[in-house]
Amino acid sequence: MSGFPLWAWVGFTALVVALLVLDLAVLARGSREISFRQAALLSAFWVGVAVAFGVALFFVAGAARAAEYFTGYIVEKSLSVDNVFVFALIFSYFAVPSRYQYRVLFWGIVGALVLRGVFILIGAELLERFDWIVYVFGAFLVYTGIRMALHREVEVHPERNPVLRLVRRLVPMTKSFEGERFFVRRSGKLLATPLFAVITVVMTTDVIFAVDSIPAIFGITSSAFIVWSTNAFAVLGLRPLYFMLAGMMERFVYLNLGLSVVLVFVGGKFIWSELFGKVPIWVSLPFIAAAIGVSIAASLWKTRG
Repeated sequence: MSGFPLWAWVGFTALVVALLVLDLAVLARGSREISFRQAALLSAFWVGVAVAFGVALFFVAGAARAAEYFTGYIVEKSLSVDNVFVFALIFSYFAVPSRYQYRVLFWGIVGALVLRGVFILIGAELLERFDWIVYVFGAFLVYTGIRMALHREVEVHPERNPVLRLVRRLVPMTKSFEGERFFVRRSGKLLATPLFAVITVVMTTDVIFAVDSIPAIFGITSSAFIVWSTNAFAVLGLRPLYFMLAGMMERFVYLNLGLSVVLVFVGGKFIWSELFGKVPIWVSLPFIAAAIGVSIAASLWKTRG
């Protein structure tokens, strides 16, 4: 648990559940379309909650842990922009009406949170038991960063998703949407709707992205609690981020380059820390923030016309 008591884990997880219930009861109730203004306000709300938690962490656990948290949150939030592009491709492939997308993302992200939590516990256990895993994670991040820099386009083929194929084989499915329902009953037989297939693809695709992002956070902090909290807040803010950025993804022409620099840096930091000693957080935080900030600013300047 890396220094955080059980009550911290239980309390934070309860906070996440409470925020999800608030979102479902107030924000995602019924069929609705989210405007850019609403999405921007909701994004600001989720960022504000994440920042408030970081401030509380500063007073409870100290400046070092708070700095690790904010560094990890910046990395997770930046990596989640790629998820936005992928969600847009998934909704386009399944022709999901915009009024259903917010609700679909809600339940897809609930499942993604559970799967990420399992991934984090497995990663923490591996790092605790096997010292050589550090080099595997570090090399993997460096490789991922280089690959991201050389191949900017993200290719996603929902029809090739093995989980989707399994679901379609095991669960009878209707040919068209049935409002916002995930299951319907026809002649006494329970059938899934295409929205259920969309949720399945959203969850499994997010897990694929987590394979990159979770090792990146472990390269910043050894605390599984901080890894879990940064992932949770980044994922909770994905839905309004999608509605805010989905129509302008083509403007972030240099973001992948900035993310690749961050991943290579974190991977190298992973290996360096094991061989020569831990890199101070006051070095990591400014470097990562600068790499992301410069790539976004350069992107917006490049596409200003």
